Amino acid sequence: MIRKKECVAMLLAGGQGSRLYLLTERTAKPAVSFGGKYRIIDFPLSNCINSGIDTVGVLTQYQPLALNEYIGNGQPWDLDRVLGGIMVLPPYQGSKRADWYKGTANAIYQNMNFIERYDPEYVVVLSGDHIYKMDYSEMVRRHKETQADCTIAVFHVTPEETSRFGIMSTDKEGRIVKFEEKPKQTDSTQASMGVYVFSKEKLFQYLEEDEHDPESENDFGRNIIPKMLAAGERMFAFPFSGYWKDVGTIQSLWEANMDLLGDRPALDLRDESWRIFSRNYAEPPHFIGANAVVGNSLVTEGCEIYGSVINSVISGDVVVEKGAVVKDSVILDGVRICEGAQVHYSILDADTTVGRGASVGCERKNASGLTLVGGGLAVPEGAVIPDGVRADGALIASLAHTREAV
Repeated sequence: MIRKKECVAMLLAGGQGSRLYLLTERTAKPAVSFGGKYRIIDFPLSNCINSGIDTVGVLTQYQPLALNEYIGNGQPWDLDRVLGGIMVLPPYQGSKRADWYKGTANAIYQNMNFIERYDPEYVVVLSGDHIYKMDYSEMVRRHKETQADCTIAVFHVTPEETSRFGIMSTDKEGRIVKFEEKPKQTDSTQASMGVYVFSKEKLFQYLEEDEHDPESENDFGRNIIPKMLAAGERMFAFPFSGYWKDVGTIQSLWEANMDLLGDRPALDLRDESWRIFSRNYAEPPHFIGANAVVGNSLVTEGCEIYGSVINSVISGDVVVEKGAVVKDSVILDGVRICEGAQVHYSILDADTTVGRGASVGCERKNASGLTLVGGGLAVPEGAVIPDGVRADGALIASLAHTREAV
């Protein structure tokens, strides 16, 4: 049965996220916490429903349990629809193929039947690891106006950043005339955001050809886009000037959290005209103690703050005991920072305890790098975790052993 939709979104959420290290050991990157009470995936899902796109396939693969549980039936994003809605699409065994997703293009190829169920004219392909607010309907409208086969959202980056992105050059009408994947040198600063609008028939044509090419890496940036450009298809850039952040690294994730702070944050989460929806469970109000100090910080429901929290983002159910200091840091759910402990320029994963008098990281101006502490750990009382360290279970165990020996 075909249930007609003009546009269907396919959200790529199966990446391993290895550059987030300990944060993605137990969960998929799109399910990583952000901004105190959100997950990364909340942003593209909220963009979809705010843009009038109510049919979304979420392609999962790596550590999908937490992500699947979080998405549920899609109700928080108004995607629990009888016709359309949200569907989680893991790799599956079919009569002719059985494989993990081999690349972004192969992931969409394996789910062409999901797209076909709705017989859309247009397919929006999204990444699950970006923080931004964007009206996809404007991009689809531009795609129609130009009679494009493919439209790619672009964001201007600095010349120093171009080697990290797919870079496009365009003519005066915005038509793409050149595409380079992570070039060492280029004359353009228009970076692909990993947001595409395809006319369905063209997308299916190139996915089929790509799947039967044994030399292909089955990737949109490396294979599909260059092949379409080489064939002379109508491809246009869609310039985006709002806030956009690829949070694929520890540093960029920390920076994006810091962008939420201040009187005029770079990313405003209080904008009622473009709400970011999430699956937030009911929590008691946060409590700020009589002698606590909180400055330029986001503190989520359920927290208890008795010490000092400065220039930081604090997720739910965090306890900062008296005399403890948290500064320039991102603290995820359920962390306890005990009396007299110091946390500077760090990210602490969920359910970790920092013991009394312990020290994690150092002042940002003196630090050699951001410190990361894994989830569910107990930093021993009085222990010191230096700046720039990735503290996993083995390191914490060695610190505990050293203290016992002393």
